[in-house]
Amino acid sequence: MPESTTAERQLIEQFLETLRALPEVQVNLVNKKTMDAALDKQYDAKFDLHIAGKSFTLLIETKKTVYPRDVRQVSWQLKEHNHNKPNGQGGNEPVSLLVAESISPGAKDLLRSMHVGYYDSGGSLYLAAHGTYIYIDRPPPKSLAKSIGSLYSGRRAQVLHALLVHHSDWFSVKELAALAQVSSATVSQVLSELERFDWLISRGKGPSKERHVSEPASLLDAWVKQSMLVRPQALQRYYVPGLNAEQLLERIGQVFTTRQIGYAISHEAAAQRYAPFLSSISQVRCRLLVGPASAAAIGELGARAVDEGANLVIIEAKSPGDLLFREYVGNTWLASPIHVYLDLLRGEGRTKEMAEHLRQEMIGF
Repeated sequence: MPESTTAERQLIEQFLETLRALPEVQVNLVNKKTMDAALDKQYDAKFDLHIAGKSFTLLIETKKTVYPRDVRQVSWQLKEHNHNKPNGQGGNEPVSLLVAESISPGAKDLLRSMHVGYYDSGGSLYLAAHGTYIYIDRPPPKSLAKSIGSLYSGRRAQVLHALLVHHSDWFSVKELAALAQVSSATVSQVLSELERFDWLISRGKGPSKERHVSEPASLLDAWVKQSMLVRPQALQRYYVPGLNAEQLLERIGQVFTTRQIGYAISHEAAAQRYAPFLSSISQVRCRLLVGPASAAAIGELGARAVDEGANLVIIEAKSPGDLLFREYVGNTWLASPIHVYLDLLRGEGRTKEMAEHLRQEMIGF
């Protein structure tokens, strides 16, 4: 192999071990002395690959991380290899393949659509050549999973939320920071990540540079996938006697507003007010800034803690950022349609159908 870092060599060795573990596969390093000096600069390793009686010359390009934004450049480089190199030993078909420490799910989708092979340190492998097809899909490496997961939590999630709620608008870093109630540094970090996923477009330069989310549906879909991996929040369950769900909503609005308590109704109760779908609901779920004042308000409602049969469920809001972009509808504060949609998808019964109805009627992408 050409000179490479220790990490690259280890990654290529891991890739070879994965190939050799497959049935009817043999792979061998091509003697570097037989490689064309000019071509040697274009790729990082060259192997003879034999699969079930078919032979290929495998040309490896190594990268540390690959996101959708990187795919076009990488695929162009690999296609240039295919056009400019001679066949391998014995006239074997040349096949280019990308080996990276981490490749985002979106980047993998793009690479497969372009029929470009890849391998990452999580063990995922895709290779398509004449008469040969290998596809192994495994969870992303922990380093990538952690990086992606952090984008959809805490203050970073507030930036995503702002972009999705105002998906038609253009923002400077300063404007977006004010809207999302976070620091400019946090906004800059999030925007850099989103640009790597190819979900943003920009205009202008320097302090006047503005961004606009060009793929809101892709961003929301990615948030949905990530939310399914997160452990469900702890819930406080109560029963408020003598009130049906609609009456309970009105009572919550009265009591919490009078006591100036931050809250937002979510799940079915909120979706039903935004875009009616069910004939009736039996439970109200509420994001609430928990504290002495909220405890007193719950007491004023006459609520008692229960294990079963709850008609009021409290979801503790970790910060005022969890209530961002709530809307005042029918004398009650509702969580934003984005938050309600994400909450519904984690529910049971017909909540997923309700979520899709809400997305079509209120979110629109």
